Amino acid sequence: MSCATRPQKEMPMRTLEQTTDEILNLTATHFKVPRAELAPNDDFFKKLGIDSLQALELLTRLENHFGIELPDYELQGVTDFRTLANRIQSRL
Repeated sequence: MSCATRPQKEMPMRTLEQTTDEILNLTATHFKVPRAELAPNDDFFKKLGIDSLQALELLTRLENHFGIELPDYELQGVTDFRTLANRIQSRL
């Protein structure tokens, strides 16, 4: 019996557009809003009417979904979905 290990399959890279779309879908589900009402350039605080604690809950959900950790310094000043997607994409 051989002890050779199989090479691991690499996961296909997500495009920025796919990452953004996943963020918007997860956000719509989490906050129970129609996905069609969310756009990449929306300010999520204003669009969803959320506070910083709710934003933190969303970020935690996104970190778990994407299997990453976003340091606080990378999120300072981030309020729109597109910028958030860029930060997440850089960690994938």
